[in-house]
Amino acid sequence: MRLLFLTLIGSLWITLATAPTARAVSLIRDADIEHSLTQLAAPVLRAAGLNPSDVRLLVVEDRGLNAFVLNNRAIFIHSGLLQRVGTAAQLQAIIAHEAAHIANGHISRRLANSRNANTAAGFGLALALAVALAADEASAAGGVATGTLSAAQRQLFAHTRAEESAADQSSIRYLLRAGVDPAAAIEVLELFRGQEALSSARQDPYARTHPLTATRLRTLRGLVAANPGRTADSATADALFARAQGKLSAFIQNPGWTLRQTRGDTSSVALMRRAVAQHRQADATAAIQTMQTLLAAAPRDAYWHELFGQILLESRQIGPAVQSYQNAVALNGSEPLILGGYGRALLALDTAESRARAVQMLERARALDGHSAAILRDLGQAYAKAGQPALASLAAAERSALQGRLDDAILHAGRAADRLPRGSAPWQRAQDVLSAGQ
Repeated sequence: MRLLFLTLIGSLWITLATAPTARAVSLIRDADIEHSLTQLAAPVLRAAGLNPSDVRLLVVEDRGLNAFVLNNRAIFIHSGLLQRVGTAAQLQAIIAHEAAHIANGHISRRLANSRNANTAAGFGLALALAVALAADEASAAGGVATGTLSAAQRQLFAHTRAEESAADQSSIRYLLRAGVDPAAAIEVLELFRGQEALSSARQDPYARTHPLTATRLRTLRGLVAANPGRTADSATADALFARAQGKLSAFIQNPGWTLRQTRGDTSSVALMRRAVAQHRQADATAAIQTMQTLLAAAPRDAYWHELFGQILLESRQIGPAVQSYQNAVALNGSEPLILGGYGRALLALDTAESRARAVQMLERARALDGHSAAILRDLGQAYAKAGQPALASLAAAERSALQGRLDDAILHAGRAADRLPRGSAPWQRAQDVLSAGQ
């Protein structure tokens, strides 16, 4: 499925799957969804002793039900699982469990072991993980470990039963500290009951990577019964969850189904979902009218302005799209994906002034998120249009490196290095790409 309309143009790749054919997994990048997930995760991460600003929440485009951690800096949640869970508390329970794997050092120990591995599989895994860690994205490992990662997949993703038990106990503590009903942890496990009786090919990935046993479920029920706790007001969390789940659903479910589901509902999330569905049906007039209604009720919501800009831009209404993105930037100028969208709209306007402004916005976006392929693609185009081929080549080199296309990365980095002032910051970035490709 192609997700054309979310701000997903920078969908990135990591090789995660089994031999002999590796499977690339796309990340869904959307500022609104990531913001909602970050806000939901923050109290849980703080309860785990982690800094919320250091741990990103990223959505994998996959219908399977899974969540996992690759390193200490990101929690990955499958889009299928995000769509399946029914409450904010259930999602926070999943986050708490994955945070426990980070806080308890399970990933750090596994990474240390893989770095020291002398086998070809261990070396391939260590290389793929090193690139992913350096990029702070799950993008750059794509193509690096094909044929080697599968042999070490169990070592990386499959937690031992002892680790699962420890993570369960820790996650209950985190939920209690965060004021989240710990019973949600049981509800999540109930989603996977009976999975271990299925063949491996029919199991959800979560069942394979997180051993689910009757003993574990009984133990977790005992922990929850002994620690009922007092939950905080969940209204804010519920609103964030509805927003993230609703936007994702609007872009991946059939638009006709979305329109039927939201008929007569005047809530902000329903209006957003309707606008997306109308846009996906190429009904620009209806989508624009719905977005105008939504913005009239929430004129200071940067993410609604961003979505309106996206709909306008993809409807080829470039001038209004630029204005809408400009409104979004005025309300939240520190979000790189919003800045990147603004730069893309300015680039589409294609005047001398807008091209120069696009370079400024895209450079700001790159400085905040230097590992977004979409931003680097648009930045390369902006530099090319501005008559700066060396910087255009540098952006192309960094984008290729992120996507694991090292031959292309080396080619573009060499062109950039030959034209850039020796010793300058851009020249050094080109050298970094060349060094990574050796």
